[in-house]
Amino acid sequence: MPISSINETNTAMGKPLKYAFRITHIDNMPHIIKYGLVKNDSPHRNEHFINIGDQQIIQSRKENNIKGHKLSDYIPFYLGPRSPMLYVIQHGYNGVQPIEPEQIIYCVIKLEDLTNNRIDCIFTDGHALSILTSFYPKEDLTRINDIVRYEDVYSAQWNSEIDIDLKRRKEAELLVNSDLPPHLICGYVVYNEKAKSTLMELGIHDNKIIVRPDYYF
Repeated sequence: MPISSINETNTAMGKPLKYAFRITHIDNMPHIIKYGLVKNDSPHRNEHFINIGDQQIIQSRKENNIKGHKLSDYIPFYLGPRSPMLYVIQHGYNGVQPIEPEQIIYCVIKLEDLTNNRIDCIFTDGHALSILTSFYPKEDLTRINDIVRYEDVYSAQWNSEIDIDLKRRKEAELLVNSDLPPHLICGYVVYNEKAKSTLMELGIHDNKIIVRPDYYF
Protein backbone atom coordinates (compact mmCIF):
# COMPACT_ATOMS: atom_id res chain seq x y z
CA MET A 1 0.00 0.00 0.00
CA PRO A 2 1.30 3.49 -0.79
CA ILE A 3 1.25 4.73 2.80
CA SER A 4 1.77 8.35 1.88
CA SER A 5 -1.19 8.59 -0.47
CA ILE A 6 -3.85 7.14 1.85
CA ASN A 7 -2.31 8.55 5.02
CA GLU A 8 -2.55 12.15 3.91
CA THR A 9 -5.24 14.46 5.29
CA ASN A 10 -8.21 14.24 2.95
CA THR A 11 -9.24 17.88 2.71
CA ALA A 12 -8.51 18.89 -0.85
CA MET A 13 -11.36 19.07 -3.32
CA GLY A 14 -11.40 17.14 -6.56
CA LYS A 15 -8.82 14.48 -5.70
CA PRO A 16 -9.05 11.27 -7.73
CA LEU A 17 -10.67 8.25 -6.15
CA LYS A 18 -8.12 5.46 -5.80
CA TYR A 19 -9.43 3.13 -3.11
CA ALA A 20 -12.48 1.26 -1.87
CA PHE A 21 -13.08 0.33 1.76
CA ARG A 22 -14.78 -2.66 3.38
CA ILE A 23 -15.26 -2.60 7.14
CA THR A 24 -15.26 -5.82 9.12
CA HIS A 25 -14.91 -7.13 12.66
CA ILE A 26 -11.33 -7.74 13.75
CA ASP A 27 -12.22 -11.35 14.65
CA ASN A 28 -12.84 -12.01 10.92
CA MET A 29 -9.24 -11.15 10.09
CA PRO A 30 -7.64 -14.63 10.40
CA HIS A 31 -10.03 -15.92 7.73
CA ILE A 32 -9.50 -12.83 5.55
CA ILE A 33 -5.72 -13.18 5.78
CA LYS A 34 -5.99 -16.77 4.56
CA TYR A 35 -8.76 -16.52 1.95
CA GLY A 36 -9.23 -12.82 1.21
CA LEU A 37 -12.64 -11.16 0.96
CA VAL A 38 -15.15 -13.73 -0.20
CA LYS A 39 -18.77 -13.80 -1.30
CA ASN A 40 -21.59 -15.27 0.76
CA ASP A 41 -21.83 -18.25 -1.59
CA SER A 42 -18.09 -18.81 -1.91
CA PRO A 43 -16.67 -22.28 -1.16
CA HIS A 44 -14.24 -20.35 1.07
CA ARG A 45 -16.95 -18.49 2.99
CA ASN A 46 -16.40 -18.05 6.70
CA GLU A 47 -18.90 -20.18 8.59
CA HIS A 48 -18.11 -18.18 11.74
CA PHE A 49 -18.26 -14.76 10.10
CA ILE A 50 -19.14 -11.93 12.49
CA ASN A 51 -21.58 -9.60 10.77
CA ILE A 52 -21.53 -6.02 12.04
CA GLY A 53 -24.11 -4.49 9.70
CA ASP A 54 -27.71 -3.36 10.06
CA GLN A 55 -29.81 -6.53 9.73
CA GLN A 56 -32.72 -4.66 8.15
CA ILE A 57 -30.47 -3.35 5.40
CA ILE A 58 -28.85 -6.76 4.96
CA GLN A 59 -32.29 -8.29 4.48
CA SER A 60 -33.29 -5.57 2.00
CA ARG A 61 -30.19 -6.32 -0.04
CA LYS A 62 -31.28 -9.94 -0.24
CA GLU A 63 -34.57 -8.81 -1.76
CA ASN A 64 -33.21 -6.40 -4.40
CA ASN A 65 -31.85 -7.51 -7.76
CA ILE A 66 -29.30 -5.69 -9.89
CA LYS A 67 -27.82 -6.95 -13.14
CA GLY A 68 -29.38 -10.36 -12.62
CA HIS A 69 -27.96 -10.76 -9.11
CA LYS A 70 -29.25 -10.02 -5.65
CA LEU A 71 -27.43 -7.14 -4.01
CA SER A 72 -26.46 -9.57 -1.26
CA ASP A 73 -24.52 -11.60 -3.83
CA TYR A 74 -21.95 -8.81 -4.07
CA ILE A 75 -19.18 -7.89 -1.65
CA PRO A 76 -19.95 -4.22 -0.84
CA PHE A 77 -17.34 -1.52 -0.41
CA TYR A 78 -17.63 2.19 0.23
CA LEU A 79 -15.58 4.62 -1.82
CA GLY A 80 -14.72 6.77 1.19
CA PRO A 81 -14.29 6.45 4.99
CA ARG A 82 -16.60 7.33 7.90
CA SER A 83 -19.80 6.04 6.34
CA PRO A 84 -23.19 6.56 7.97
CA MET A 85 -23.29 2.78 8.46
CA LEU A 86 -20.06 2.94 10.46
CA TYR A 87 -21.70 5.56 12.69
CA VAL A 88 -24.63 3.19 13.27
CA ILE A 89 -22.28 0.29 14.01
CA GLN A 90 -20.22 2.26 16.52
CA HIS A 91 -23.21 3.81 18.29
CA GLY A 92 -25.65 0.93 18.10
CA TYR A 93 -28.67 2.49 16.38
CA ASN A 94 -31.47 0.61 14.58
CA GLY A 95 -31.05 -2.47 16.75
CA VAL A 96 -27.37 -2.84 15.86
CA GLN A 97 -25.15 -3.97 18.73
CA PRO A 98 -22.57 -1.20 19.28
CA ILE A 99 -18.98 -2.15 18.52
CA GLU A 100 -15.87 -0.42 19.79
CA PRO A 101 -13.86 1.25 17.00
CA GLU A 102 -10.69 -0.71 17.72
CA GLN A 103 -12.63 -3.86 16.80
CA ILE A 104 -13.50 -2.51 13.35
CA ILE A 105 -10.99 -2.90 10.53
CA TYR A 106 -10.98 -1.28 7.10
CA CYS A 107 -9.84 -3.64 4.35
CA VAL A 108 -8.59 -1.44 1.52
CA ILE A 109 -8.37 -2.29 -2.18
CA LYS A 110 -7.15 -0.29 -5.17
CA LEU A 111 -9.64 0.49 -7.90
CA GLU A 112 -6.91 0.08 -10.51
CA ASP A 113 -6.35 -3.51 -9.35
CA LEU A 114 -9.92 -4.29 -10.32
CA THR A 115 -9.45 -2.91 -13.82
CA ASN A 116 -6.12 -4.73 -14.20
CA ASN A 117 -7.53 -8.10 -13.10
CA ARG A 118 -10.53 -10.19 -14.05
CA ILE A 119 -12.64 -9.00 -11.16
CA ASP A 120 -16.37 -8.79 -11.85
CA CYS A 121 -17.78 -5.62 -10.31
CA ILE A 122 -20.11 -2.67 -10.69
CA PHE A 123 -20.33 0.63 -8.82
CA THR A 124 -22.94 3.19 -7.88
CA ASP A 125 -23.26 6.94 -7.48
CA GLY A 126 -25.04 6.57 -4.14
CA HIS A 127 -26.53 4.10 -1.68
CA ALA A 128 -27.42 0.95 -3.61
CA LEU A 129 -30.91 0.72 -2.09
CA SER A 130 -31.95 4.24 -3.08
CA ILE A 131 -34.27 4.64 -6.08
CA LEU A 132 -32.25 7.73 -7.02
CA THR A 133 -29.04 5.74 -7.42
CA SER A 134 -27.61 4.69 -10.78
CA PHE A 135 -25.44 1.63 -11.38
CA TYR A 136 -22.39 1.54 -13.63
CA PRO A 137 -20.46 -1.36 -15.19
CA LYS A 138 -16.82 -2.17 -14.51
CA GLU A 139 -15.87 -0.56 -17.82
CA ASP A 140 -16.85 2.82 -16.37
CA LEU A 141 -14.33 2.57 -13.51
CA THR A 142 -11.87 4.43 -15.73
CA ARG A 143 -14.14 7.47 -15.52
CA ILE A 144 -15.39 7.04 -11.95
CA ASN A 145 -14.17 10.52 -11.05
CA ASP A 146 -16.67 11.95 -13.54
CA ILE A 147 -19.48 10.07 -11.78
CA VAL A 148 -18.62 10.02 -8.07
CA ARG A 149 -17.18 13.09 -6.36
CA TYR A 150 -14.27 12.73 -3.96
CA GLU A 151 -15.60 15.52 -1.75
CA ASP A 152 -18.90 13.67 -1.35
CA VAL A 153 -17.59 10.25 -0.29
CA TYR A 154 -14.83 11.73 1.90
CA SER A 155 -17.15 14.26 3.53
CA ALA A 156 -16.88 14.18 7.33
CA GLN A 157 -20.57 15.11 7.68
CA TRP A 158 -23.61 14.23 5.60
CA ASN A 159 -26.56 15.98 7.21
CA SER A 160 -27.08 19.14 5.20
CA GLU A 161 -30.19 21.30 4.91
CA ILE A 162 -28.73 22.78 1.73
CA ASP A 163 -27.77 19.48 0.09
CA ILE A 164 -30.30 16.87 1.20
CA ASP A 165 -28.92 14.31 -1.27
CA LEU A 166 -25.40 14.32 0.22
CA LYS A 167 -26.00 11.32 2.51
CA ARG A 168 -27.06 9.16 -0.45
CA ARG A 169 -24.06 10.23 -2.54
CA LYS A 170 -21.62 9.73 0.35
CA GLU A 171 -22.70 6.09 0.45
CA ALA A 172 -21.63 5.41 -3.15
CA GLU A 173 -20.62 1.77 -3.40
CA LEU A 174 -18.32 -0.59 -5.20
CA LEU A 175 -20.01 -3.98 -5.55
CA VAL A 176 -17.70 -6.91 -6.27
CA ASN A 177 -19.12 -10.13 -7.69
CA SER A 178 -15.92 -12.18 -7.30
CA ASP A 179 -13.87 -13.45 -4.41
CA LEU A 180 -10.91 -11.14 -3.80
CA PRO A 181 -7.71 -13.04 -2.93
CA PRO A 182 -5.56 -11.73 -0.06
CA HIS A 183 -2.95 -10.17 -2.36
CA LEU A 184 -5.56 -7.74 -3.70
CA ILE A 185 -6.06 -6.25 -0.24
CA CYS A 186 -3.46 -3.51 -0.41
CA GLY A 187 -3.69 -2.50 3.23
CA TYR A 188 -5.68 -2.08 6.41
CA VAL A 189 -6.83 0.95 8.38
CA VAL A 190 -7.24 0.63 12.14
CA TYR A 191 -8.37 2.83 15.00
CA ASN A 192 -5.37 2.61 17.31
CA GLU A 193 -2.02 0.99 18.03
CA LYS A 194 -3.68 -1.85 19.95
CA ALA A 195 -5.61 -2.89 16.86
CA LYS A 196 -2.46 -2.55 14.76
CA SER A 197 -0.57 -4.82 17.15
CA THR A 198 -3.33 -7.42 16.88
CA LEU A 199 -3.05 -7.47 13.09
CA MET A 200 0.73 -7.70 13.27
CA GLU A 201 0.41 -10.68 15.63
CA LEU A 202 -1.73 -12.31 12.94
CA GLY A 203 1.14 -11.92 10.48
CA ILE A 204 0.32 -8.68 8.63
CA HIS A 205 3.39 -6.53 8.03
CA ASP A 206 3.32 -3.14 9.72
CA ASN A 207 3.82 -1.31 6.41
CA LYS A 208 0.35 -2.48 5.35
CA ILE A 209 -1.39 -1.12 8.45
CA ILE A 210 -2.32 2.53 8.95
CA VAL A 211 -3.60 3.99 12.22
CA ARG A 212 -6.28 6.57 11.37
CA PRO A 213 -8.61 7.40 14.30
CA ASP A 214 -10.10 10.15 12.12
CA TYR A 215 -11.58 7.41 9.92
CA TYR A 216 -13.83 6.51 12.88
CA PHE A 217 -16.40 8.28 15.06
